[in-house]
Amino acid sequence: MKTISLIYETKDFIAVNKPAGVLVHPIKDPISKIQDSREKTLVDWVLERFPEVKNVGDLPADRQVVNSRPGIVHRLDRDTSGVILIARNQAFFEYLKNLFKTHQIKKTYLALAWGKLEPKSGIIKIPIGIKTGTIKRTVWRQKAKDIKEAITEYRVLKNFKYNVPDVAAPLDFSLVELTPKTGRTHQIRIHLAALNHPVVGDNLYGFKKLSLGKLGIDLDRQFLHALSLEFNLVAGRRIRIEAELPDELKRIIDTLNGKR
Repeated sequence: MKTISLIYETKDFIAVNKPAGVLVHPIKDPISKIQDSREKTLVDWVLERFPEVKNVGDLPADRQVVNSRPGIVHRLDRDTSGVILIARNQAFFEYLKNLFKTHQIKKTYLALAWGKLEPKSGIIKIPIGIKTGTIKRTVWRQKAKDIKEAITEYRVLKNFKYNVPDVAAPLDFSLVELTPKTGRTHQIRIHLAALNHPVVGDNLYGFKKLSLGKLGIDLDRQFLHALSLEFNLVAGRRIRIEAELPDELKRIIDTLNGKR
């Protein structure tokens, strides 16, 4: 398993920096419906170090069934890195769950997008639904079901022009800070793709015909990182927890800055 680092710890919760490539919790095989226990997950890491979390969460009605998501209040995609919270007791689990449900937690992400995103700041308000016959999300209403409101604020931090050998014009990239106001699955990835500026390295919603390797960019994941979470503790104190950008993403920034 890739290295998971503990960022913050209290008697009520922990915050960790999840690396890309690690699942938050076990998933079931879509065909057999059998849970795959071979792959180590964030939950495995948590239970080894904080075993009291075992019975925290939305427990199944049948208490004989193993709680596969102990302490888990929110999730990150497998190939998204960054900060994630795990509740250590049921009271704080319910507290965090309510904060997320009522949008009282400010979530900030960093993404590298294809092209020059303009205007440099704005709000993306495009509903998202499930593409009919699949589990993939889409913004195309005529092809979707279970359509829900989705809002994302964004701000371009930096634009890059990247010269590629044997290509006449340099390629444009945008480093973007994003704050989702709603919590739809794949929201940031879908919203950027809907603007024709998908996340670099996104194999599901990104540009299928562009090979990063041929461009001299060494990246085997999507450039999307959950940078920080900001919220009020039960006592009222405001807290911001931040996860450092992983080395593989720092190297991409250096590459685009010409520091290869």
